[in-house]
Amino acid sequence: MPILMLTSVQGIENEIAGISSGADAFLTKPLHPDVVRTRIRAMLRNKAAVDSLEEAETILFALAQAVEKRDKYTGDHCDRLAGYSVMLGSAMGMSKSQLVALHRGGYMHDIGKVCVPDAILFKKGPLTEEEWVVMRSHTTKGEEICRPMKTLAPVLPIIRNHHERWDGTGYPDGLKGEQIPLLARILQMADIYDALTTARPYKPALSREESEQIFEDEVKRGWRDPELVALFFESLNKFEARKLASEPIVEPVIVPPADPTQMSWKPKTEAFKTSLENMRRELLK
Repeated sequence: MPILMLTSVQGIENEIAGISSGADAFLTKPLHPDVVRTRIRAMLRNKAAVDSLEEAETILFALAQAVEKRDKYTGDHCDRLAGYSVMLGSAMGMSKSQLVALHRGGYMHDIGKVCVPDAILFKKGPLTEEEWVVMRSHTTKGEEICRPMKTLAPVLPIIRNHHERWDGTGYPDGLKGEQIPLLARILQMADIYDALTTARPYKPALSREESEQIFEDEVKRGWRDPELVALFFESLNKFEARKLASEPIVEPVIVPPADPTQMSWKPKTEAFKTSLENMRRELLK
């Protein structure tokens, strides 16, 4: 709700304090009726624009979650990716805006799969070359879906490039090494780790140790950023150590907070209830 502060107290310091405390506009008495009406109309126009933006962003995030729910085996994949990505980004000392982009990317990275037919997405056998072309297109399709939203601009490289490989054999652009956007590389670490440590129709869930070994093997093949892999598992070890010290019984999951810089661990019974609402509030900041 827009807030207009009216006061008879003079002084620029009071206006600064009022705006800083959350007011959208500040007027000092004596008031001119036309000025008050004009200011209110302007505030209502801004409110209508924000509401429209909120609705569009909510639809996109709902679409992203709908894509996830198409596959019963991925569960709360997006929530975990958002948490793991923010964990690694925090360990690297990234800014809040970068952490917010990682948090959003955890939800939006596979939104392009809405364009992939179920017959391909859930095929139990190996995909044909033609089917792989369709499957790989989800990165560029996802970017196309989100590009009109200016607030999602920092997330576009994550959506497009989270399947690139360090040696340039990934897709869609065949980027190599540090040509791959850093945020995309971080999200990729989280994406692969979560895929390895959760059960899928074609494999059981692997342990953290087994997953780490697979990462090391892929580093040797030239597929992954070696420094980022090392930092990811170092951060994961520290995070789990803190979790065990404070909550030795509760099985942890990552709860996406309103402020991704304040990531916390909570029991599963409390998890994910407000993730979409929190993301929407963060988008509007």
